[in-house]
Amino acid sequence: MIQHQLIEACKQNNRRAQLKLYNKYCEGMYYVAKRFMKDSAEAEDALQESFIKAFEKLHQFTGEVTFGAWLKRIVINKCLDKLKAKKMELVAINEQILESVEEEDNWSVDDGVGIGEVKQKIEDLPEKYKYPLMLYLLEGYDHEEISEILNITQIASRTLVHRGKKKLQEELKDLRHGTGY
Repeated sequence: MIQHQLIEACKQNNRRAQLKLYNKYCEGMYYVAKRFMKDSAEAEDALQESFIKAFEKLHQFTGEVTFGAWLKRIVINKCLDKLKAKKMELVAINEQILESVEEEDNWSVDDGVGIGEVKQKIEDLPEKYKYPLMLYLLEGYDHEEISEILNITQIASRTLVHRGKKKLQEELKDLRHGTGY
């Protein structure tokens, strides 16, 4: 069954098709949820709730983006909703003091720094930088999408990603210098 037919069957409440679609995407979407939710059980909860919502809203899927991208957006939004509900709200941003920041695409880190170290340092960033940076660097969203997901302006997204990158670079430099590299 090709994906289009699978989605159409899911729209008709075909349980087998829903299970197939779930099985196809559950592992990848779990890893997306896990990046936001520290606890495995919370990530699984977010994942399950995301699939329930996706199946309820499947009639809204137009095919403008891939099903995986559409589902990923639901998973990320569900994770952010759960974090907000746990009083881990993103720090409110006073947009009057945020200035527009030019994108710097030429930032780099030392060759000796591994992806695991980068991900850990992103985890350690303040939440106001962590989530925009995760969405930008790890999930590949642009500033327009980040602004919609986090309910901030595109200028705020650019500023937070820029400042988050700077902070991340400092942390990674400290990591290298602190270990004698």
